[in-house]
Amino acid sequence: MVACYAAHGLALHAWSLFASMRRSCPDLAGDEFTFSALLRPPRQVGNADDAEFLLRRGALAHGLVLRLGHLADVVVATALLDMYAKYGRVAEARRVFNAMVVRNVVSWNAIIVCYGWHGEGNKDALELFRMMVRDGCCCPDERTLASVLSSSANMAAANEATQVHAYAQKRGLQGFLQVANALIMAYGKNGFVQEVKRIFAMTDNPDMVTWSSMVSSHAYLGYAKDAMHLFQRMLQQGIQPDGIAFLGVLSACSQAGLIEDGLRYFLMMTRSYLIDPSPQHLACLVDLLGRAGRIEDAYNVVVKLSSESNTDIIGAFLGACKMRGNIELAKWAADKLLRLEPREAVNYLLMSNAFAAAGAWNELAKVRSAMRNRCANKVPGCSWIEIGGTVRTFVSNDMVLHRSMEMQLMMELTISHVQKECTEDTIFEDPILIQQWQ
Repeated sequence: MVACYAAHGLALHAWSLFASMRRSCPDLAGDEFTFSALLRPPRQVGNADDAEFLLRRGALAHGLVLRLGHLADVVVATALLDMYAKYGRVAEARRVFNAMVVRNVVSWNAIIVCYGWHGEGNKDALELFRMMVRDGCCCPDERTLASVLSSSANMAAANEATQVHAYAQKRGLQGFLQVANALIMAYGKNGFVQEVKRIFAMTDNPDMVTWSSMVSSHAYLGYAKDAMHLFQRMLQQGIQPDGIAFLGVLSACSQAGLIEDGLRYFLMMTRSYLIDPSPQHLACLVDLLGRAGRIEDAYNVVVKLSSESNTDIIGAFLGACKMRGNIELAKWAADKLLRLEPREAVNYLLMSNAFAAAGAWNELAKVRSAMRNRCANKVPGCSWIEIGGTVRTFVSNDMVLHRSMEMQLMMELTISHVQKECTEDTIFEDPILIQQWQ
């Protein structure tokens, strides 16, 4: 009965029945089958309270599993690891993984997926993949490769994506649709559009995820026309687009300023395919309306179609007000952002840019003063480069990096050489531009 409830996603009922069993029959502690079913997290958790309840019950069951010696069972240990991963407890999941006596491909996949799901663990996911290959006790499968490639895409780590691709080719796993889709996204995030096209051309029977990945990758790389063309080809193939595919084509239209096309796709999404717009869709719509000069329509979207607590949509509206110089509505949007996130420096920067574009210098001074009083020092934007398989980040005039003085000297020598080689009609002959370049 416990397994039946758990298999049908009724985790709360399963735990209630297990508690009843323990109260009625204290001698029945449960066996490996009981805990492997009980600890398996449901696909959908009702709300935050339910998730917290299930996590507490899982932690208590963890102690019981240890006391009964069931952690030696690979299925029970994997279910426990998966439970912690589902609720974002990476450290606990890793402790369970490290304590496992026997590991199979499922347990390796569970810990790799766990790190891939949670931001700062992406690098660890790649390292775990290397450990799995070196260990040699079980070979990575298509799910392993798809998870690692997703981590490579999140890190913008081109070298890792290429290495995993080579491994997939060597093992004959590139033909799996799950791996092909992950390769498209990984190469797309790393800017290799030709590799994206080549993998897509080699993919048999691409599904909706494949097409959506292609559309999103081209939109991300700034190929708006190609993204729209791919979207139309997807429709011609009889593939019904989902919200992700529409988000890709809408963002492409937004970035390229294709106003009419973007509005047409938004109407197609809501009227023809009956897809409820997400905050990301609405932010694209607000940006499109702002570019078209339809500020009042954009305002109605913010007020009527979206939650006024969504900062992404309000931020897009503030950008539209900046573009059109509408100072009154810019103040309204700025006030909303201030009340929602008073300590986010990026909101103050959006507001100050809007006021500067409109020439509202008094308002700009107030925003800058509020930013100094309420926010910590602004985190500078950073760039990154991959060297020797390691992604290194740096900021402007960064003197903390190893051998930074040598890098600065090399940059100065390069600029000096370029200035000497440039002809008089190049921009480098302009002393102002030379100073800005330096």
